[in-house]
Amino acid sequence: MAPLGSGRRRIAVPVGLALTASLAFLPSVAASAAPLGNTADAAVAAKPDATGPKLSYVANLTTYASVKAAKKAVERAGGTVVTSYEQIGVVVAHSQNPDFAKQLRAQRSLFVSVGATRTAPLQTVATTEEGTTQKLGAADAAKAAAKATDGQEPLEPNQWDLRAIKADQAHKINDGSRNVTVGVIDTGVDDTHPDLAPNFSKGQSANCVGGVADTTDGAWRPYPDGSDHGTHVAGTIAAARNGIGVAGVAPGVKVAAIKVSEPGTSLFFTEAVVCGFMFAAEKGIEVTNNSYYVDPWLYNCKADDDQKALVEALGRATKYAERKGVLSVASAGNSNHDLASNAIVDDTSPDDATPVPRTIDPHVCLDIPTQLPGVVTVSATGDQGLRSYYSSFGLGVVDVAAPGGDKWQVPATPDANGRVLSTLPGGGYGYKQGTSMAGPHVAGVAALLKSAHPKATPAQLQAMLKAQATKTACPEKIYDAAGALVDAATCQSKWGQTGYYGYGVVDALKAVK
Repeated sequence: MAPLGSGRRRIAVPVGLALTASLAFLPSVAASAAPLGNTADAAVAAKPDATGPKLSYVANLTTYASVKAAKKAVERAGGTVVTSYEQIGVVVAHSQNPDFAKQLRAQRSLFVSVGATRTAPLQTVATTEEGTTQKLGAADAAKAAAKATDGQEPLEPNQWDLRAIKADQAHKINDGSRNVTVGVIDTGVDDTHPDLAPNFSKGQSANCVGGVADTTDGAWRPYPDGSDHGTHVAGTIAAARNGIGVAGVAPGVKVAAIKVSEPGTSLFFTEAVVCGFMFAAEKGIEVTNNSYYVDPWLYNCKADDDQKALVEALGRATKYAERKGVLSVASAGNSNHDLASNAIVDDTSPDDATPVPRTIDPHVCLDIPTQLPGVVTVSATGDQGLRSYYSSFGLGVVDVAAPGGDKWQVPATPDANGRVLSTLPGGGYGYKQGTSMAGPHVAGVAALLKSAHPKATPAQLQAMLKAQATKTACPEKIYDAAGALVDAATCQSKWGQTGYYGYGVVDALKAVK
């Protein structure tokens, strides 16, 4: 999946952050083999073909199937088991057998669904932001510091986003508890950054790329040529109030890094993301931030065998994490799509090969993890409180809204930059916009709520987020991608919700009172 960057991916962001699905399905590499025989035994009797591309698969077990039996079936079909999660009945495997998935699907007593997690061969070993990063220069930093008042961090005068959700006021009451950790499932976090090091939790951090958690010291950091996305997200959540740089929404909580993006491409594949949710669940993380969509499909349609398996595996992982006390927050995306409509043109999937345009129904073809049950879906706003021009939306889909930045909504700050300022790898600071930036504001507020209500369940935290949100009506106008004010004709409202803002914009001050 690709990062939602300055908002969750779509415009000029790593392709890996977009999940695409449609009613017109691409033929799967894994499902293109010759038909099987009449029985499961016939399907596995012959020596497996190993002439196809090496792909990664997830196999979802039936209720009463044993992992041991599933592993043997994988091996008989020419696969190699990478890892397994007995807690949720999911096995991750690699295979070069073009009929691998088809042969396992034929064994219905063992498998509910089996699917390839990508369409291109494995490489040796993306996010949702809109546009590129703008690094903060020394002159702009000095200008902001000159405007800082007592109690503010040096760059806080430029953080219009904190004031938009009253986080600056909340900090005068409670910065959050050290007993609460937010896991950043993303492209990696630079834990050596002076604004992140005081709150970083190494013991709850890992590299899940490939599907197996690597907890080697520093494995969670961005690749040398990798994305700054995860580090920026982490700063918005929990940059320390230490007299350096910026402040996070919850500067007193801990932050952990769970790296799930591929090197070189920053794509987010299912096996890595499943590993991320499972790792967070087992390590006692209370909140996860997910500013990406799982690649290679922007939307995953259950009518397709491969995509169905990906939805199943990820749904099992997020539900397990929820049962273990994890609240998952996800960005709505940067495609300016109405996720409550009946038809969306997906022209970016699969993003690991040549995309084939298709029209999908988002009610049955899901953006993952955004549209999974129990996940808090977040849209983006700008300084004027209007929905950001790139942000996806949808009545009954979006739960809450938060600042994600909008270059057309210019704030009265020293630098007059409508994007969100946060930390960058190497000790720097910079601006991004996107639903990727909105999500961590909500994750930060959720962490403040968990700090104030340590026994609250994920469902209770989500209910409080919605109940405390500032109700926001549909606007008359919003900015389009060209910066022109246009009628907000796509905003719908019902039952106290709107398609643009859900239950409203989150409120950090109410969270700590």
